[in-house]
Amino acid sequence: YELPDGQVITVGNERFRCTEALFSPEFVGSDERGLAELVLDSIGCCDVDIRADLWGNVVLSGGSSLFSGLADRLSKELCALAPSSIRVKVIAPPERKYSAWIGGSILGSLSTFESMAITREE
Repeated sequence: YELPDGQVITVGNERFRCTEALFSPEFVGSDERGLAELVLDSIGCCDVDIRADLWGNVVLSGGSSLFSGLADRLSKELCALAPSSIRVKVIAPPERKYSAWIGGSILGSLSTFESMAITREE
């Protein structure tokens, strides 16, 4: 990899190890749960009537979701955790780097947004 100043560095297996921490935080000494387990926990906290829909609509967003192979890896791990009767689908939209910004922009443009907002006085 060539840095902006022209210096060339070689990145070895570190490029894989840093992303592995998303799925296996213990790899870097953390006792937190991995990404697939966090999705499982989140879906488990929701009403039982919508869980199947949530399993079928796991949407990746943010810059870290751009790691190569992330969607496939998450899908594989979620399939292993989900009930066997459930269809798991991980969606990786091409514009996911900006999904939070796009969603905020849409929300802010809604006529109902003012009723959702909290003012400084409140």
